[in-house]
Amino acid sequence: MKRGIGNYQIGDQFEGFVLIKESIKGTTSSGKPFLTLILRDATGEIEAKLWDITGEDETTFIQEQIIRITGEINQFRGKAQMKISSIRLAQPTDGVHVSDLIEKAPVEREELMEKLTEAIFEMKNPTIQRLVRAIMKKYQEPLLLYPAATRNHHEYVSGLAHHIVSMLKIARELCQLYPQVNKDLLYAGIILHDIGKLKELSGVISTSYTLEGKLLGHIPIMVEEIGHMARELKLEGEEVLILQHLVLSHHGKAEWGSPTPPLVREAELLHFIDLIDAKMNMLNRSLDKVKPGEFTERIFAMDNRAFYKPTFEQ
Repeated sequence: MKRGIGNYQIGDQFEGFVLIKESIKGTTSSGKPFLTLILRDATGEIEAKLWDITGEDETTFIQEQIIRITGEINQFRGKAQMKISSIRLAQPTDGVHVSDLIEKAPVEREELMEKLTEAIFEMKNPTIQRLVRAIMKKYQEPLLLYPAATRNHHEYVSGLAHHIVSMLKIARELCQLYPQVNKDLLYAGIILHDIGKLKELSGVISTSYTLEGKLLGHIPIMVEEIGHMARELKLEGEEVLILQHLVLSHHGKAEWGSPTPPLVREAELLHFIDLIDAKMNMLNRSLDKVKPGEFTERIFAMDNRAFYKPTFEQ
């Protein structure tokens, strides 16, 4: 592919291979069936409609299938949508693989692991270091592979590790500005806060919520995991309780998913660092898709705002 789906503009004609991320059957007001397809490649994703479908279409064009399509990029309710002209399943002779169509973190896994290891080595509190090191060892492989979410921010291969490492970089600067902050505690909270997503989410290709994720969520999952690992390592002390609090409160408010608000200085800082990195990731990737002087599409997770890209250079 010369260009990815994320680089196309309204009015462009598209021709190429994409991966079906989601396939949802619907019915028109006149009773005719159709499919809403969420299509993705390594540069982004787009919604498409396949009208007047047959029963064969419904069983053929399903999640995780690679397809070759042609179509036009239109606009619907302020967002890009593809009107499909032709569609077929990819064939082995096409030479296209799922790995070609999945977005990856802009940093190699080896570098991400190196930065995580550096942060753990910097910890001086033996209880915190032992606990974080043990959990990292247990979850290292999926941590370096999983996305941070199903959509909105860092929703790509190695996205979770990329999110954590980016947060650690922010924390390093803030700890210099505010030396009163307990760096061990903040670093540990950053590394652990989202690891529960490794059980909450299904994987990389078509990321969805697992049963455990739907019924419990990543925050309670991780609070329990910290307690379990502390007991296994026979670790006692206030550090374990405070780390559980950091995870429990990192969303900031009950309506955002945290059962308790931050009540420790490092918990408050963790919450804001998490917000900064998630929002900047969404903004940067949206702004990369528009030209100077244009607005992005509305970003649902940013209060449905569209952001302007200034025309003057930095």
